[in-house]
Amino acid sequence: MSNPQPLEGHSQLENEKIALGDRNGSKHSSAPSLTDEEFANPTGINEKALIRRLDLKLLPPLTLLYLLSFLDRSNIGNAKLDGLLISLNCTGNQYLMALTIYFIGYVLFEVPCNIILKRTTPKIWLPTLMLAWGVVSTLMGVSQNYAGFLAARFFLGMTESGLFPGVVFYLSMWYKRREVLYRVALFFSAASLAGAFGGILAYGIGFMDGVGDYKGWRWIFIIEGLLTVVVSLASYLFIHNYPLTAPFLTEPERSFIHARLKGDSDATNEEAFAWSNVRAALTDYKCWLYGLGFHTMSLPLYTLSLFLPTIIKQLGYTAAQAQLLTVPPYAVATILTIIVAVLSEKSGKRTPFVLASTSLAIIGYIMLLAAPIEKPGVSYAGTILAAAGIYPSCAIVLSWAAANVSGQSKRATATAMTITIGNLGAILGTQLYRPNTSPRWYLGHGFALGYLVANLAVVSILWVCLNRENRIKEERISSGEVEPQGGIVNDEDVRWQFQT
Repeated sequence: MSNPQPLEGHSQLENEKIALGDRNGSKHSSAPSLTDEEFANPTGINEKALIRRLDLKLLPPLTLLYLLSFLDRSNIGNAKLDGLLISLNCTGNQYLMALTIYFIGYVLFEVPCNIILKRTTPKIWLPTLMLAWGVVSTLMGVSQNYAGFLAARFFLGMTESGLFPGVVFYLSMWYKRREVLYRVALFFSAASLAGAFGGILAYGIGFMDGVGDYKGWRWIFIIEGLLTVVVSLASYLFIHNYPLTAPFLTEPERSFIHARLKGDSDATNEEAFAWSNVRAALTDYKCWLYGLGFHTMSLPLYTLSLFLPTIIKQLGYTAAQAQLLTVPPYAVATILTIIVAVLSEKSGKRTPFVLASTSLAIIGYIMLLAAPIEKPGVSYAGTILAAAGIYPSCAIVLSWAAANVSGQSKRATATAMTITIGNLGAILGTQLYRPNTSPRWYLGHGFALGYLVANLAVVSILWVCLNRENRIKEERISSGEVEPQGGIVNDEDVRWQFQT
């Protein structure tokens, strides 16, 4: 989106820099002849270098948090192969309920968690959530019966619910709108990395079977849960709040970030929390479409991540082989997620990449449904294509609300809504891969395929609606409507163009 008032914003920044320099005793030229580059950036700060530094400071810690989050929620699939059902004396259908109850806790607490984030600070809230789910994950490893394990899964969903929507909102306070997608994609790529890492880790932990009289599946939860607890305690030190208070930035850098965001989004506004902004998200049809965009992806996403070890094992491989064979699909998905995010950011387009990526996943599920049982290699190739298509599309639809919704409280609510509505699909998905449908899994694969086709429809509708809204705003400007003065407050502003 173009900045309608660049001169005003840059003049203010120049004055701030001169004032800073005078206080520090530095010499600043007041010559009237400034080059375009000097006028656009009077501080002389290298913008690309600064953004790279933000990436290095912000993204690795956040990615590590999400990697451990996804690992702790999806490692139940690996634990199942190592004797979980036998130890807890539960049936295959009871196992599905353990998957479902996680998402019930997740869905119920996503919006409240983002409201708490807006009213507190990321530096306190995000590590506290991580500490809580790390403790719960560890306790799953010492559960002695099915009821206790079920309760732990519910609380795991509750404590993990605030991380992803919280981080998406958090990144929107640091980066321009077009820059958010790439960062969310890098962050989300931790989900596919967790799948690959989880398979390798589960394979190694499987050799601990019997250590301390504990089964191997228990050590999966205990070791990965304790790792999360340790990282959560350290994360209080390396999670920062917002640009104006970040200790690793100088005053000129803070002013520069403030200026570059001012004409692009509401990130620099001092917005007090108000319930009216929450209602604004709930009554905006576009926010519901963003949610439906992820809803139609979450079912295939979570059914694949939770059932992939079982799907591969039923192709005729041993449990240990299946753990290792989960790695290639996730590795390919990670690489493609980053490539698609880069191309989408450079082109400024989202819809074409979602449509192409989702179509790739559709081909994968068609292969899974159609491949003869005596040709497991074809089915395994289908899992690779499914993962390679699902993860890039998810990264884009998950960041859409963060880029397109203006008003901080409204955006915090909208990002939480996106994931809440999305994970309703995950709740359904956890009940689809029923034991009596093994080894072809027609019910689960068929639903995933249908949801992916629905995603093509939802994203196409959203594309039409966003283009229409942009066109209406352009017509309002052409008809002589006076543009508002000052910064952008919400997405009703005539200057606000939606990303399509």
